[in-house]
Amino acid sequence: MGNFKEEETNAQNYYGYVKTKIATEVTRQTLVLILAGGEGSRLGELTKWRAKPAVPFGGKYRMIDFTLSNCVNSGLRQIGVLTQYKSHSLIRHLQHAWNFMRAEIGEFVEIIPAQQRMGKEWYRGTADALYQNIDIIHRHAPQYVLVLGGDHIYTMDYTKMLMQHVDTNADITVACVEVPRMDARDFGVMSVDENMRITRFTEKPGDPEAIPGKPDTALASMGIYVFSTRFLYDSLIEDTQDEASAHDFGKNIIPHAIQNSMAMAYPYRNEQGKMAYWRDVGTLDAYWKANIELCAIEPELNLYNSKWPIWTYQTQHPPAKFIFDEEGRRGEAINSLVSGGCIIAGARVKRSVIFYATRIETGTLVKDSVVLPMVYIGKNCRIVGAIIDKGTHIPDNTVIGEDQAEDAKRFHISEEGVVLVTPEMMGQDLIFGVVTSYR
Repeated sequence: MGNFKEEETNAQNYYGYVKTKIATEVTRQTLVLILAGGEGSRLGELTKWRAKPAVPFGGKYRMIDFTLSNCVNSGLRQIGVLTQYKSHSLIRHLQHAWNFMRAEIGEFVEIIPAQQRMGKEWYRGTADALYQNIDIIHRHAPQYVLVLGGDHIYTMDYTKMLMQHVDTNADITVACVEVPRMDARDFGVMSVDENMRITRFTEKPGDPEAIPGKPDTALASMGIYVFSTRFLYDSLIEDTQDEASAHDFGKNIIPHAIQNSMAMAYPYRNEQGKMAYWRDVGTLDAYWKANIELCAIEPELNLYNSKWPIWTYQTQHPPAKFIFDEEGRRGEAINSLVSGGCIIAGARVKRSVIFYATRIETGTLVKDSVVLPMVYIGKNCRIVGAIIDKGTHIPDNTVIGEDQAEDAKRFHISEEGVVLVTPEMMGQDLIFGVVTSYR
């Protein structure tokens, strides 16, 4: 009996070793391409001066840091970032934060700007972005290509998805999550059979198809794809020759793959087998909500997980400081994230995310708000349910978020009532960094 158990343990250990070895080889044979050229127009003025993946998030990060950290933590270190729209801020961040790869051992984060390689046009869609860089894919000669977006917030081990792709001998694998059915109108929605093979895929349907047995839930694409490289080549070349195509993965590549190849779904689940945390922060309301969720006692997205760190670059600042301890003049922050370099000088912060190098003066209340870096908020202000953009100067006695009609005269108000405030809305001179007037 003892010998049998010992043999069983040895067999399990060997099997685990073999699987780990295979997974390591698969990651080495995988090229990651991150689509980071999106305009992000639904975020309004937050993307007026920056690309969507460069929008700050979570007190010290940029959106793209989550995707890149997932890659590094998954053992994927051959990464290309495709840029296009207002990319300077994004490129500068990538140069500062992600320059630690060692090219001599085959590691890299390459910045790939739109270069009109195949003609006079910029990227016409997600599939066209890859087609215009097909020579780069060919040069790296990967066996698999992992295509990611640079503007979603989540933590995910891509190795598991890659291994499913290999084990099922798929041509394409699409990661998916369960979402409320009516929210799925903003995503690609798929149906699958009992083996998770995709049987139908509809991009942004008006009436999303529900999951059988779950009438209020739909299966939405996460915009994460694994391709076998030969299949990707053939698909991109065929697609570019179709003049009627929108040259988009969701609209063209995946629906075509369902009919003519092995297209598999990969349900993204946590360790408990439930659908894991994933947020599309493409609207002001979604962006605000995802940030505020971090203020919970035990948020779904754990930024404090030492086994899965989120890497970034941040200019060096001293620790956050809370000063004054007098009745009516006490610096405090409750259920909030406050980054380095901040000074809370006799102000109250409640359920808010305060990015670095921000100062909030005496008598001010900041509640249910997201305050981006290097903001100054004067004395006796009340800021509720707002997003304050980087570098904004809020003068003394300003009230934001309590009177929607008054807010609408100066600021942008989202569908759900979140108030976006930018330096321009406050009359701040963006060139010289001073306030010229208050409108």
